[in-house]
Amino acid sequence: KVFQAVVSCIGGDGTIYIIPKSFETALNKLMAEIQNTFKGLGLLIPYCWKKGEACVVRGSDTVWYRAKIVEVSGSTLQVQYIDRGYVESIPQCHLYPTTFYTGIPPFCIPCQLYKTLPIGNFWQQEAVEYLQELLKNEEVEIHVKELPDNPWGKLSISLYFGGMSLSSFMAYQRYCVAEDCQDIQKLGVFEGDLSPSYLLQPLPVPGETFPVTVTHLVSPKEVYICLDSSENLTKHSATERSARYDSESLSKALKWCNKIVKTLPHLTNFKKELPCLAEYVDGLWYRAKLLSITQLVPVQILVQFVDYGTYLVAPTSRLRHIPCHLLKYPVQAVRVLLAGFRPASDDKNVERIPYSPEWSLKALWTMVDCVEGKRLSASILTVSPEVTISLYGDDKNLVHLKLIEMGLAELDQ
Repeated sequence: KVFQAVVSCIGGDGTIYIIPKSFETALNKLMAEIQNTFKGLGLLIPYCWKKGEACVVRGSDTVWYRAKIVEVSGSTLQVQYIDRGYVESIPQCHLYPTTFYTGIPPFCIPCQLYKTLPIGNFWQQEAVEYLQELLKNEEVEIHVKELPDNPWGKLSISLYFGGMSLSSFMAYQRYCVAEDCQDIQKLGVFEGDLSPSYLLQPLPVPGETFPVTVTHLVSPKEVYICLDSSENLTKHSATERSARYDSESLSKALKWCNKIVKTLPHLTNFKKELPCLAEYVDGLWYRAKLLSITQLVPVQILVQFVDYGTYLVAPTSRLRHIPCHLLKYPVQAVRVLLAGFRPASDDKNVERIPYSPEWSLKALWTMVDCVEGKRLSASILTVSPEVTISLYGDDKNLVHLKLIEMGLAELDQ
């Protein structure tokens, strides 16, 4: 069985506690009922607690949770939150014995990684802390491999985060040995001799109008667009719905990659067009490709962020190998030419775009104002030799009409 779950806790012994997404509604309902039943402080009179006894605990967030007594030692009790998995030492005044809700099974499931042997036969403290940092409160994909021998035992699972196998990833980090190692290649970060490439974004059919956002402008005529999936999906074509799914899945995969990026090797191969991960000025890592070496001492590389179209000159310290599973998502940004206009022959503005001197800088900034943050739509005119589109503003007028009004461009029939 395969299902989505949230990791609620990593036990001190490496046990992974998960809450299936399908349980969330019932758990929230139970939690609301517990809050209505128990109010105020815990039991303030002396009480003889017993190991394994059911209780409710008032957590540090002042919320009541179901729990059971794990260990009794003086005025402090060790309890386990049965719907979360974690164990905590709690003063007796924050507990209340109860037989309420004991007929409802725990909502969290204790799990262990299938055919995965920790180094030294138990999970080292460093490995447990790493698992907590990586997984706690994150949504993951669970593949059930083996049921426990008894109802309170651990479920044997394969766990996937952002398309990667946790067993393979922890084996790569040398925290464990994974017997079932066919997944290890899916990490794909060790295959430096291969020459992978990105998939291209499928486009709507010519003549069809579709929503877009402009992610980067090279000149008023040459821009990068993304299919905009923020509007009502029922109106969208299959191409746009697919683009939305790819975009959301890619965002999740990149979020995970940013969590583990320090474990990915630095780039050593600087072949043109090679896919990689590159760190942008916001400190986050995105999909990119190499374009050229701009400086040898120290080495500086020109890269392009393929999901936006933007460029950056970066040192090698900001470039890393890209996991192969990130290559299955098509590039989100598409380079297009805008139809219907050309540079004005009598544009007297002296400041020109250095790499495209037929256009003035004023024309570029005017076009930026026309498209930035706007709800745009496009219609493809031709796909060869280059993708050419008509681009419309949120007022349904062609965006380049503003440039023509200002004398910065002229109609091109």
